[in-house]
Amino acid sequence: MSSSYLYSKAVIINESTHTTQLMHDLQVHQIELQLQNEELRRAQLALEVSNARYFDLYDLAPVGYLTVSAQGLILEANLCAANLLGMARSVLVGKPLSCFIVKTQQDSYYQCRRALLETGQTQTCELQLLQSDGLLLWVRLNVSAVPEDAPTPALRVIVSDISESKRLEAALLESNQNLIQARQNADQANQAKSDFLSSMSHELRSPLNAILGFAQLMESGQPAPTPSQQGSLTQILKGGWYLLALVNDILDLASIESGKVALSMEPVPLALLLQDCQTLIEPLAASNAVLLHFSELDPACNVQADPIRLKQVIINLLSNAIKYNQPGGTVTVSCRPISLQRLRISVKDTGDGLSEDKLAQLFQPFNRLGQELGNSKGTGIGLVVSQRLVQSMGGELGVQSQVGEGSVFWFELNVV
Repeated sequence: MSSSYLYSKAVIINESTHTTQLMHDLQVHQIELQLQNEELRRAQLALEVSNARYFDLYDLAPVGYLTVSAQGLILEANLCAANLLGMARSVLVGKPLSCFIVKTQQDSYYQCRRALLETGQTQTCELQLLQSDGLLLWVRLNVSAVPEDAPTPALRVIVSDISESKRLEAALLESNQNLIQARQNADQANQAKSDFLSSMSHELRSPLNAILGFAQLMESGQPAPTPSQQGSLTQILKGGWYLLALVNDILDLASIESGKVALSMEPVPLALLLQDCQTLIEPLAASNAVLLHFSELDPACNVQADPIRLKQVIINLLSNAIKYNQPGGTVTVSCRPISLQRLRISVKDTGDGLSEDKLAQLFQPFNRLGQELGNSKGTGIGLVVSQRLVQSMGGELGVQSQVGEGSVFWFELNVV
């Protein structure tokens, strides 16, 4: 076999092997291309799904989204923005956003844009947009800048409908104004009532004093009245003194409410004043079989008050504690410091006590909490007068009570 033949055969074998290798490589590349194409198709599908989701979120958002160019023209708008303005998106695109803003409020929008450009921070403003049907719509604009790597500079504008909150705000403002007007009317009516009561009290007191004076003269005159006449005079004096006390209470209340009450504020020795009150109230306590107990007090303890008005307050609290107590009960008067500048005086009884609903009505004028049918007489004014007198003297009056265990009425005054 010649050498040329062998060489030719070797060449053929090499070419065949090379061809086989090329075919294999081509098949491998073909498979790789198919895999790459498949990966590209999956990526494209995912991108399309993502884009669809993005556009759904963008279009179906509950607020309006606008993209506005640096020149103020609307570049993009979602469905909500178009619905808020009542027109198609195709109509919005290319128009200045400012042309949909009420002319008198366009400055708010321009100031918002200017502040955004100066600070780079999102800006907010509230204004009215003009809808296609000519109606006005209150909205809140949140204006921010498109990221710096965007192809062209632009603004993102979020449009939120606040017409309902503005309506509620206007209704609340109107309601407040009505309440203020009603309060002014009530104050005027209350002042008129106080002036009337003050005037009538003065008019009633003069003839009452005359009636009481003449009844006392007749009672002590000569010859002495007959038993029948004495009974009539007793009824006249009893009713007259009661009516005079009522008139005085009304006059006090009217004076306090009208701001005309005159107070003579001075340091008052509390121990001495309580002793006077005890002397005055002991006959009433004895007639009701109620035991009085006054705690000892430092004679040097002084409070800042009007002495006459302070005695009026204490006598009133003691009278109530005795009248609404039970036979054989006790009334305890005690004092204790609340702070270096404040002292609390308490009057505790062993009566029936007050329920929560009665406590809520306690300081209402002429409200005797159902005691009108009882044996204890009263006007339902004294406690209100006492509270307001204490307040006028820079103090505070309150109560603690429990049904079946009695009540504690207390008031605080400044120590001097």
